[in-house]
Amino acid sequence: MPQVSQSSVKTVIVASMIGTAVEFFDFYAYGTASAAYFPKVFFPQMTPVLATVLSLLTFGVAFVARPVGSFLFGHFGDRLGRKKTLVLSMLVMGVATVAIGFLPGYATVGVWGALLLCVCRFVQGIGLGGEWSGAVLVATENAPADKRALYGAFPEVGAPIGFFLCNGLFFLLANSLTEQQMLAFGWRVPFLVSAVLVVIGLYVRRHLEETPLFKLAQENDNTTKTPLKEVFQSNWKEIVKGTFIMGGTYAMFYTLTTWSLAYATTALGFSHSEMLLLLMGAIVEFAVLIMTTSLLADKIGRKKVLLTATVALVGFSVVFPYFLEGQHNLGGMLLFLGVGFVIMGTLYGPVGAVLPELFPTKVRYSGAGITYNLAAVIGAAVAPSVTTWLIARHGLHAAGLYMLVLAVASVVAWLTTKETKDIDYTK
Repeated sequence: MPQVSQSSVKTVIVASMIGTAVEFFDFYAYGTASAAYFPKVFFPQMTPVLATVLSLLTFGVAFVARPVGSFLFGHFGDRLGRKKTLVLSMLVMGVATVAIGFLPGYATVGVWGALLLCVCRFVQGIGLGGEWSGAVLVATENAPADKRALYGAFPEVGAPIGFFLCNGLFFLLANSLTEQQMLAFGWRVPFLVSAVLVVIGLYVRRHLEETPLFKLAQENDNTTKTPLKEVFQSNWKEIVKGTFIMGGTYAMFYTLTTWSLAYATTALGFSHSEMLLLLMGAIVEFAVLIMTTSLLADKIGRKKVLLTATVALVGFSVVFPYFLEGQHNLGGMLLFLGVGFVIMGTLYGPVGAVLPELFPTKVRYSGAGITYNLAAVIGAAVAPSVTTWLIARHGLHAAGLYMLVLAVASVVAWLTTKETKDIDYTK
């Protein structure tokens, strides 16, 4: 494949990483706010449990929108190129996120505040639907054949970077402002600050070249005017397998982050500041595992690494509620986060190479994006709310049931999927 200069490689890494960092900063800002502040800001008329469930359901609105975004941006990403589509997706995502920071609450406009929140969340989801797939393609389509998982890990590392920055900001705000100040205006600050990150991301991506594999596809007339039609006709099996490969990973991710923050601060006696600090520590572990397991996936193959981690997820789904028994059980919480993010990092790192490798170049943006975002719908859109409901009906030990079902489905999907490490990525 065509080679890129060292300076171009640096630009590729930064451009792919900063996009997912902004994406996850925005999503973590919403996840933290929906768990800690939105129940009181937008749903104060409800009981605390119902307010939390409704708030977390607005969190899921963007996941419903993400497949729409993957259809839209995948179409143009496979027709016009990766660079232009990535710039537009970031712009859509950024505008919607900043708008959330200006929304009036229930006390000002009643239920209209919650409705506007859902609209902004939906638009944000559309932008997010085109972000991840474009970022990993920019990385992997510039990578040497034996380092695709490593290059694909750079946009994945954007997730812990965005998480760390967002939770760090919330931690500083929570320790600098009173509870009333956080409810009045403090929760808005991260949404407004994200504008700075979006501007930086847009600047970097303007200096990004189109990927050499897409240029080669254009030169060889190996693109298609109807990528969505073609990917569903020719690669529907890969979409199904990839969706379930990724579904359990998404369920775990939002159980470890959004749900754990909400549950620990409402039922286990942890303060928001304590949980944010614990999550920030765990997220460093997450970043390290993303890189190390991606290197391993380049050496021994994706399937061995990810199937092993998926089996571990099945076991974790059954046992993790026992870690969270008792009030303010710090040791149990450290075990929950520590073990959880080891498995999560192992699952999340190599998948940046795996999902694109399931599809040929001419439909790769569409295929990888649709797969990733369908997995988000089944794995994360309702995971925090379903887990909250399961606990309310059946107790804490039912908390992992939803994740368990998806983890078993992920194992089955992997058992029916061939190794992708040595495929011809130029086709």
